Amino acid sequence: MRFNGGTVDKTDVILCQLLLGNSRLSYRELADKLNLSVTAVHNRIQALIDIGIISKFTARLSLFAQNAIHLLIFGYTRTNSIISLKQKLEKNKCVYWLAVGGGNFLYVGLYLQNIGEMDDVVRFVKETAQMPEPTVGLTASPLPFVQKNVNFETKLCELDFKIVRSLRGDSRKATNIIANELGVAAKTVSRRLSRMQKNYLIELSIDWYPDASNDIISIFHIQLKSDTNPNAANLILQKYYPNTLFYWSLTNLPNNYIFMVWTPTSKELKNIRENIEQETAISSVTPNVIFTGYIFDSWRNQIP
Repeated sequence: MRFNGGTVDKTDVILCQLLLGNSRLSYRELADKLNLSVTAVHNRIQALIDIGIISKFTARLSLFAQNAIHLLIFGYTRTNSIISLKQKLEKNKCVYWLAVGGGNFLYVGLYLQNIGEMDDVVRFVKETAQMPEPTVGLTASPLPFVQKNVNFETKLCELDFKIVRSLRGDSRKATNIIANELGVAAKTVSRRLSRMQKNYLIELSIDWYPDASNDIISIFHIQLKSDTNPNAANLILQKYYPNTLFYWSLTNLPNNYIFMVWTPTSKELKNIRENIEQETAISSVTPNVIFTGYIFDSWRNQIP
């Protein structure tokens, strides 16, 4: 990645990952995690905004709070116009993401309000994107594995919705500004925000466009051996981080994972692929370079 003549390095990639996970982290918190000065963090974020890698700091109700289902559809396309396809897909409020890879390969991300919508949206994507044999993957729970059996306080009040709505276009907005907008005390806003974060009811993130840089963003289709350690995907993610940005596990396709991978050069991409292939838990690795991606405004951005 390059901006203003400089290079976006692994520190910038980690910074983006931190903001993807919690875009309200303060400059001081980010500086401590990255072992940088507050000024350096501020300058890096501004540079990422200037080049278009970060386009917005976002807030919305979480998948957990909305009982939403995350779906990935991917495969070969016969379409001859990505721009036309983009315009058609963004009209469907279940579609939130489109990525275009090599070999006329597409990745479409969708949010469903219930499982009953799946047949219709799969048919829509298959026909609209001209994907003769798409693969449909249901992703795992958005909650951390160790937290799945915890009883969460899931009820949201009217003030919670107002806070999320206030943060929707700028999730880094100061607490006192939110409080003034809503006519409540800043401590009340802080307390409600902390509760929503603790109970996984709010998603504070960024609209992230890594393809705005000169780096290489790839998707690795990784299949693990059937008898491997259940934690193998996490171990691979940690071992090759920050090149391995994150992954989706597909619950309806056992041992299949979709890894998002960042590399600054083709040579490093080659090395990462070869090293992962040699991991004992790996059955196969199929990489695909992503050329461009689009983020759409889905039904999840509509706050009650």
